[in-house]
Amino acid sequence: MNEPILTFRQAVHDDLKRIVQLLADDELGKTREDFSLPLASCYERAFEAISADRNNELIVAEQAGTVVGVLQLTFIPYLTLKGSSRALIEGVRVASEKRGRGIGTQMLRWAIERARERQCRVVQLTTNKSRADAIRFYESLGFLASHEGMKLQIG
Repeated sequence: MNEPILTFRQAVHDDLKRIVQLLADDELGKTREDFSLPLASCYERAFEAISADRNNELIVAEQAGTVVGVLQLTFIPYLTLKGSSRALIEGVRVASEKRGRGIGTQMLRWAIERARERQCRVVQLTTNKSRADAIRFYESLGFLASHEGMKLQIG
C-alpha cells in the first residue's frame, strides 16, 4: 500500500501543539520538552520569534492533512567561504508511528533543496552522539562528521 503524498509548508500557530508533541516524542525529547497542556508560554514566545525572523523557517511535513514531521531551517550569513550562507537544520522529528517509511529522507531532501534556493553553500546539522540511528541516517544522505561540535548549556 502506498503512503499518501508528503507536502511541506511553513508552520502556522495552529501547528504548535503538534510540533511540541513531535519534539517530545523520543527518548531525549521526553527529558527536555514539556508537552503538558496548555503549552508553556516559552513555546509561544519561541514560535513567534522564529516566525518573525526571515532567516528562520519552521517547516512541517503533512500527509493527508496530518502533520507527521517537523524541522527548523536557519539561514546563516557568513564571512567564510567568500561570504556565503549556510543552512542549519535542527529539530528534525518524524511521528513515531510513521518512522521507517522514508518521510525523514523526503524532509531532508526538501530542506537541502530549500537551502539551494536560498543560495547556501553548506548545509549543516547536529545530532546527539547517543542517536546512533540518526547518525547513520544522516550519513546515508551524504552528511559527514567532518567537524567536532561543542555545546555549552548556559540556562
